[in-house]
Amino acid sequence: MVNAFFRVTCSRVTPTDFDPTNSDQVSAPLLHIHNRSSPIQTPHIDALAAKSAVFSSAYCAAPLCAPARSSLVTGQLPSRIAAWDNASSLACDVPTYAHYLRKEGYETVLAGKMHFVGEQLHGFEERLTTDIYPGDFGWSVNWDDPDRRLEWYHSSSSILQAGPCVRSNQLDFDEEVMYKSTRYLYAAARRPPASRPWCLTVSLTHPHDPYTIHNKYWDRYEGANIPLPDVEIAQEEQDPHSKRLLRVCDLWNTDLPDEAVKRARRAYFGAVSYVDDNVGKLLEVLKECSMDEDTIVIFSSDHGYKMSWFEASARVPLLISYPQRIEPRIIKENVSSMDLLPTLVELIGSSLDERLPLDGKSLLPYLYGSETSEEPNTVIGEYAGEGTIAPYMMIRRGQWKFITCPVDPPQLFDLFADPKELVNLAINPSNDADKAMLDHFMEEAEQRWDFKSIHAEVLRSQRARRLCWSALTRGRFESWDYQPRDDAKEKYIRNHIPLEELELRARYPPVDELGQERPRGRAQGIAGSANQ
Repeated sequence: MVNAFFRVTCSRVTPTDFDPTNSDQVSAPLLHIHNRSSPIQTPHIDALAAKSAVFSSAYCAAPLCAPARSSLVTGQLPSRIAAWDNASSLACDVPTYAHYLRKEGYETVLAGKMHFVGEQLHGFEERLTTDIYPGDFGWSVNWDDPDRRLEWYHSSSSILQAGPCVRSNQLDFDEEVMYKSTRYLYAAARRPPASRPWCLTVSLTHPHDPYTIHNKYWDRYEGANIPLPDVEIAQEEQDPHSKRLLRVCDLWNTDLPDEAVKRARRAYFGAVSYVDDNVGKLLEVLKECSMDEDTIVIFSSDHGYKMSWFEASARVPLLISYPQRIEPRIIKENVSSMDLLPTLVELIGSSLDERLPLDGKSLLPYLYGSETSEEPNTVIGEYAGEGTIAPYMMIRRGQWKFITCPVDPPQLFDLFADPKELVNLAINPSNDADKAMLDHFMEEAEQRWDFKSIHAEVLRSQRARRLCWSALTRGRFESWDYQPRDDAKEKYIRNHIPLEELELRARYPPVDELGQERPRGRAQGIAGSANQ
């Protein structure tokens, strides 16, 4: 998930729109904005970062697509909303940021991937596209048979078959997302001044594997130095969770040639550049329609490489740009993608319903430079999908990262001293202070999570969904996948709309009857009806 765009209208904020942009599987440590030696070319993201609040230590709530996205839109941890895996359904009565914004009068629109299962809107008034992935129970995980590889699991073919292409599933999808998104922005620019403010969430599937990308982006890295991973650990020496991931991804006892790894990384780099170009396109539309100064732009990702709590998998980019109110700055404190919901609600001058559960915290103090707490920020992560056989949890606080799972030895890393996470201080504490920190985290985890109950609930959910799915695939199959509306009678030239009126309404910049350009009006909307 990469982009969010908002025009905000409320009594305390200048009328503005929102545009959240989201991508899939963008690993923050590989981006140039966080790693100056990165060979990945992202000029548009770099330019956006230069005028944004950049969070350099932002984390997903779960390192897998659907749970990460459910937590992002709801501001709640996976265990609170039963977001266990890519076939878990989000309950219809869980508020999302789309509900909160829509309640305040925003037109909430989604284009692209969101990996909802069952209910497909969750507060969004309109979806411009369908999803790239199925919205059913077909990808339910099975901890009752953990050694069985299901056909939809990742495999070594993503690496061995990596390379350039002319077309792919992912390209077909993201091109539709971009077409519908830019068309929406142009339509929003042409609306009357009294129109509602809007929030457009643009969610691309790139750079998600398989690792193939159009020749244009593959060729961009011709002759470039494509480095091999700078950490290589023999499979026998891997931690238990990483060993399971190797088996799940069909990489156990697989000797991948260096050339294949370089081709996969080259395709991934090209896919990130493809995302960057599309971010540039969206920003260019905002600029040419004079909406760039009063639109809040957010850029992030659902997770990194996924299914692990190591940095390349758990850390995500998070950029928030609002030229009227937010000064560019780098924010080093630990934050979570769950923090977006309360942040967006406060940005529009609204308030949260404090009677309802929420795990995210507003980022406004950081955005406005008023954060004064001396306590290191804590980020919590939870995972219960494929690749683990028990709840696999993470606590990130200050310089520390603690990872715990009932079936595995704990892991403790000092990211300041060991940014590559090579020294597990839970096994080899370097001093008494490290041992004391481990004991503290162990005690906190036991108090925070009832592992036995969570494990039992995950198994119950998996079993129930597998039973339902086995029934739903018998006889007539009813798809849950979203079918976008496309009303042809309201498009282009139609006889129920006077022709000259239609042509004037469709033209941007707007002109009067004599062809003289008129200024673009600001959308006021319901949310801005008081104290403007």
